Amino acid sequence: MTYRADPARYDTMQYRHSGRSGLKLPVVSLGLWQNFGGTRDYPSAMEILGHAFDAGVTHFDLANNYGPPGGSAEELFGQVMARDFRPYRDELIISTKAGYNMWPGPYGEFGSRKSLLASLDQSLGRLGLDYVDIFYSHRYDPKTPLEETMGALAHAVRAGKALYVGISSYPEAETREAHRILKELGVQTTIHQPSYSVLNRWIENDRTIDACGELGIGMIAFSPLAQGVLSGKYNSGNKEGTRGANPNGSLRASHIEPRVLEAVDKLGEIARARGQSMVQLALSWVLRRPEMTSALIGVRNLDQLKDNLGVLDNLELSAEEVAAIDTATAGGQMELHPSPKGWPR
Repeated sequence: MTYRADPARYDTMQYRHSGRSGLKLPVVSLGLWQNFGGTRDYPSAMEILGHAFDAGVTHFDLANNYGPPGGSAEELFGQVMARDFRPYRDELIISTKAGYNMWPGPYGEFGSRKSLLASLDQSLGRLGLDYVDIFYSHRYDPKTPLEETMGALAHAVRAGKALYVGISSYPEAETREAHRILKELGVQTTIHQPSYSVLNRWIENDRTIDACGELGIGMIAFSPLAQGVLSGKYNSGNKEGTRGANPNGSLRASHIEPRVLEAVDKLGEIARARGQSMVQLALSWVLRRPEMTSALIGVRNLDQLKDNLGVLDNLELSAEEVAAIDTATAGGQMELHPSPKGWPR
């Protein structure tokens, strides 16, 4: 059956400008990091992607190494584009990134011009697209001049292979310098994608979020649910079927130690008082900041997607609720901060 988008798809979603750019993003965007790889079949992928678009989610976020295995998320989304989403291409914001290890040898990762532009061409091939809407430097590379990395992003725009460019997981000083270089090249730093959640506030602590607000750079938070910790699913102690079951995965043991789970329990009480799920409370908290354009969610199934989208029913937090959340989570912070090694994405 040919997919046809819901005519009412724009009736309930909210959209925000990305910084001072003309680009608008839905307040909830869908990321395809760990749940749309080689083990995901087409029907289940299309069930989630189609429902998301029908709900007004126009932004789908990828990277060269998303899967697993690396490249498989882009390949699967490329099939969706070819079979079902092609008529809606101009309604979609499709992003990809380069910077983490993707192929053997010295050019398969980090921020050289060689690596970024080769990766972008490979991504476009897997996606079956002539261009992406946003192309990111996935992480700061301390061993490559920032002028080279930003120059590669500017080239992608001039070559018509990306409409906008962004950075991901850049600390404050590097964010400011990347913006300065791109501005000199005549290209806007449209968006910054950092990890950010009620349990992971590094962009507040090092003032990256303030820098983005000052410079007019939009922000989209990845892991706003702290990789599922803020859903409450780890509080039962059962890790089966979750990221916590993989000792070599992206969820660290320190992310689910007792002090963190105690904070999650306290957040659950606040969520219940608001008539929300914990997921919805966590998304409301991330989106409370005016600098935050969108929250980037990742889901395994349709029920999770619907739970996330339920945040649209109650986005506002009072000053008293924000203060209560701060108190509840004071002892449960994860103390994350970007580093050259980065997270295993």
